[in-house]
Amino acid sequence: MHSLHVLLNRLADAGIEFVVIGGFAGTLHGSALITDDVDVCAVLSADSVEKIRSAFADLHPVHRQTHRRLSFLDNPGAGVALNNLYLETDHGIIDVLTSVLGVGDFARIKERAIKIPLYGRMILLISLEDLIVAKEAVGREKDLLAVKELRAIAAMLAKKQSAPGEKL
Repeated sequence: MHSLHVLLNRLADAGIEFVVIGGFAGTLHGSALITDDVDVCAVLSADSVEKIRSAFADLHPVHRQTHRRLSFLDNPGAGVALNNLYLETDHGIIDVLTSVLGVGDFARIKERAIKIPLYGRMILLISLEDLIVAKEAVGREKDLLAVKELRAIAAMLAKKQSAPGEKL
């Protein structure tokens, strides 16, 4: 069973600072497109890699970008920082990226992120504008489809904010 909330809560409980990005971020912004994984942007220092390893240990995490299903519990060795981490766990798929194509690194993403309540806690969510830029930069057909919908959501939000006497 995919339980994306388990993955996000585990990251937060481990003290990993992250911003939700990708398709799930689109859903949180109001997109009707469904995703079965979660993408986050975070710093993947040697210390944070160890924290993630401990947080997901009982979820049987394996690297999904390798031909052999290498366990994340053993690979990479201790003390190694990473650029990106693509994991499959008992609760679903999570990708941890250190930067977002077209937008920038974690510090840049965090700077413009918004705080929203999710699964009983406050989390950081990539801004709608940054998400649109990122999906355009990736350029896959499904991302470009999402861009059309996200632009419509942005236009609707802008219209609501400019309407006299109305509050969101």
